[in-house]
Amino acid sequence: MSHFWEQFHELVNQTLGISPAIFDKFLFSIVTILLAFLLRWGVDLLVHRRVEDLSRRYILLKTIHYVIGFAVCAIVLRAWLGGVTGLATYFGLLSAGIALALQDPLTNFAGWIFLSTCKPFAVGDRIQIGEHSGDVIDIRLLQFTIIETGNWVDADQSTGRIIHLPNGWLFKYPQSNYTQGFNFIWNEIPVTVTFESNWQDAKQMLTEIAKRHSAIQTERAAQEVRKAARKYMILFSQLTPIVWTSVADIGVTLTIRYLCDPRKRRSTAEGIWEELLTSFAARDDVDFAYPTLRYYDNAAEGKRQGVNQNSEM
Repeated sequence: MSHFWEQFHELVNQTLGISPAIFDKFLFSIVTILLAFLLRWGVDLLVHRRVEDLSRRYILLKTIHYVIGFAVCAIVLRAWLGGVTGLATYFGLLSAGIALALQDPLTNFAGWIFLSTCKPFAVGDRIQIGEHSGDVIDIRLLQFTIIETGNWVDADQSTGRIIHLPNGWLFKYPQSNYTQGFNFIWNEIPVTVTFESNWQDAKQMLTEIAKRHSAIQTERAAQEVRKAARKYMILFSQLTPIVWTSVADIGVTLTIRYLCDPRKRRSTAEGIWEELLTSFAARDDVDFAYPTLRYYDNAAEGKRQGVNQNSEM
């Protein structure tokens, strides 16, 4: 067998001009990569059969793929460079050149390390980074992927577009996480009634409507609040819905403020508006305010003459 292998080495050397040592390393690398692909295929098949939860399956597969990839790279580099000493010398000589030539990829890789260790967000979180916002659907070595929300679509609804962002953006732009720690956001709905309306009753109606649509009434919300208080310095003196009163030029503005799931902001607002419209329609003493033109007629109102007539928007 060894004699045959020596003859094969000689044939390769004469035909391709490749030395036996180089050919052995090349063949070893090919076999290692093929075995890694077979191992990855077997692990994927096993995980898909055993793990039903999609989130756990995704994280487990990603971790295994990265471990296999790093192991293959280490084995192949060791074969070509001749051990730890060779690796250290090689990387020491090329570090400056690699840093200049691959500045952006290295920054993105550092961003992946930051994502993996500090976890500012994870797959499934809704985030905003720079001008882009959306739900994180994938995290890779050099980039992460979101399915976009907002933009030309109102109320943080999905646009359907998939955006790939470099991991290096984590060092350039602040990240807003809608769902990490405290998994709820505050939403506000301003409602303006006329000055002649019974705004006190209207305020009470809005408070009751907001309570029925607020996320804080569920036990899950209460647990999230307690968990967030343990991890972050999140202190809210008011978690139940509240209605604030202010005066606008056309009437009294009652602003509903309530907690909701980030992905249900539009649906909860719709529910509040529909119930609000039904409730106001049943009342004769509550009316919505809108811009109107009002004339003052002193003679008709019994005021003394000689005062200029005014108009008001």
